[in-house]
Amino acid sequence: MVKTKKVNTSLRLEKKVLKELKILAIEKETSVQSIIEKLILEYIKKNKETSEQ
Repeated sequence: MVKTKKVNTSLRLEKKVLKELKILAIEKETSVQSIIEKLILEYIKKNKETSEQ
């Protein structure tokens, strides 16, 4: 398995949003980082497809 280098970033979320995200991550047995990264990758893919048309 090839590991890619990860870098730190920060973002500001409403307290309620972060709390809900943490609860979801626990329920899904994953991490907040994994959820956010997956959503960002989906967003990038979707927007690359629409910009190529």
